Amino acid sequence: MCELDEQDKRIEQILGRFDMDVSEESSLKYMDYLKQNIKFPCQLTGIEDFPWEEYYVFGPGSKKEYEKLKKKQPSYTDTFNLISFENDLDENNGILVKVDRLSDKKKFLLPLADLKSTDEESKNYQLLDDYSVWFVNN
Repeated sequence: MCELDEQDKRIEQILGRFDMDVSEESSLKYMDYLKQNIKFPCQLTGIEDFPWEEYYVFGPGSKKEYEKLKKKQPSYTDTFNLISFENDLDENNGILVKVDRLSDKKKFLLPLADLKSTDEESKNYQLLDDYSVWFVNN
């Protein structure tokens, strides 16, 4: 519970108030903060399966078809380089980021809340974890 309290304090400091609700105003404020504080290069991976993958990871989808689709679509198992932040917010997904997949350099636009830093010891890891927890829980 203590760690959650510390996380809430960090998020409150970013937003400048205790009201933690996700809104356009708070999301833009959070994005500005992340743009100023994320250190590049920043490698990312998925926190959990992306929506398109659920049918294959937890459902009846075939492994062969899944592997074929993963060549064209981003997977939570991939590693990406963070390229940039989109300036506009997505109504359902919040902050979007441009990434390129390390294995083949394909570019994708992904919700930041679905991603985490691959370096658990970096400041980026905590920054992105705090954002994801805030976005998902509020």
